[in-house]
Amino acid sequence: MENARKYDLEDRLVHFAILALNVCDILPSTKAGNNLEHQLSKSGTAPALMYGEVQAAELQADFIHKMKCALKELRETKINLRIIKEKPVAMHESVGIALQECNELIAIFAASVATAQKNRSK
Repeated sequence: MENARKYDLEDRLVHFAILALNVCDILPSTKAGNNLEHQLSKSGTAPALMYGEVQAAELQADFIHKMKCALKELRETKINLRIIKEKPVAMHESVGIALQECNELIAIFAASVATAQKNRSK
């Protein structure tokens, strides 16, 4: 059962990366749009890639560190999506969908880090 949940999160992260790239595709070719697209394409796909490293962590401290790195990228992505939505650089429903998923993933990763840190201190 544990493995099923792990792979569900991996699938969700891959889906999120695709959502982020879809937002990149709708951004205008302006200075602002190009800058935000560059940042979003990197930070929006990084958590899925980092999760592979999380799964291979050999020590609990390594696991926590890698989860925190993925969480950092998710938080960066959230701010980028907020800028795109609030400026607005692009008005499309995919921006809101990606932002909602990002918020949910941040909650999952933050809870996982907190649990791992609590278990580590026992």
